[in-house]
Amino acid sequence: MRVLSTLKRYRRYDPAAKGYLEVLLLYPGIKALCFHRVAHFLSRLGVPFFPRAVSELSRFLTGIDIHPGARIGRGLIIDHGMGTVVGETAVIGNDVIIYQGVTLGGVDLRHQKRHPTIEDHVVIGAGAKVLGNIVIGEGSRIGANSVVVDPVPPNTTVVGIPARPVTKGIAPGEELSHQKIKET
Repeated sequence: MRVLSTLKRYRRYDPAAKGYLEVLLLYPGIKALCFHRVAHFLSRLGVPFFPRAVSELSRFLTGIDIHPGARIGRGLIIDHGMGTVVGETAVIGNDVIIYQGVTLGGVDLRHQKRHPTIEDHVVIGAGAKVLGNIVIGEGSRIGANSVVVDPVPPNTTVVGIPARPVTKGIAPGEELSHQKIKET
């Protein structure tokens, strides 16, 4: 079951999480994901109005804005989440961590794929903006407050405005080691 595996992932990556019930009832990220599953399902069925209504209710209750059309893999963690925005054509892979204030936004007004694709095992730091139809490669890290407008190769850390690579070859298990984000 997706919810149970996501709860386990929250417990593993958040030392403040005291139990599954606490995460389920009090963490906005998990609630936003549950609302998104309903909105996305309704959207795929072609139901008018209600997917966006569910999405707006979720945003009101959690501070996290996920468009019903966004595609989200398993194990996504949205830590804190306030101000996080995920656009309509965004694709998020498996086991991704997104911190508060992140935007996965579009830069094109045409009706086409205009939001980023985030591959598996990516960490996006607080306040980062990832804009346009770009791919963030598997195992990459986006530093806090970075503005990413170009594709990021796998296993690369990018920081800055505009974001530029600072490290490559992230070892498994280091994806949360933000203190290791520095110029090499």
